[in-house]
Amino acid sequence: MGSGIVTAVLLVIFVGITLWAWSRRRKKDFDQAAQLPLDDEDEEQR
Repeated sequence: MGSGIVTAVLLVIFVGITLWAWSRRRKKDFDQAAQLPLDDEDEEQR
């Protein structure tokens, strides 16, 4: 029974993190983070 509770808690945490990561409010932050490697390349070439 204890392992079932732990599994359920971990599942809820996983779903919560997934919903947080895919929420529309986070899109701008993740888009900016995705551009960081490309921005560094441009600065090094100058």
